[in-house]
Amino acid sequence: MMYTIVMEVNHVRLKELREDQAYSARELAEMAGVNYRTVLRIEHGQTNVQPRTLRRLAAALGVEPRELRAKQ
Repeated sequence: MMYTIVMEVNHVRLKELREDQAYSARELAEMAGVNYRTVLRIEHGQTNVQPRTLRRLAAALGVEPRELRAKQ
């Protein structure tokens, strides 16, 4: 049996960082190499992400992945 690790994202912080850098959700998705709808779902708190997606989003925004993680 395989398990997929998922992480909870601080969706408010993600959107704040994106908007501070004047990127649209579509631009962030393109820069991070993830689906646009995935970015929208994350920003609305509707989904968690795999670690690689968190790393891609963080890299696109120029921050450490821990800055996007929800506080446990």
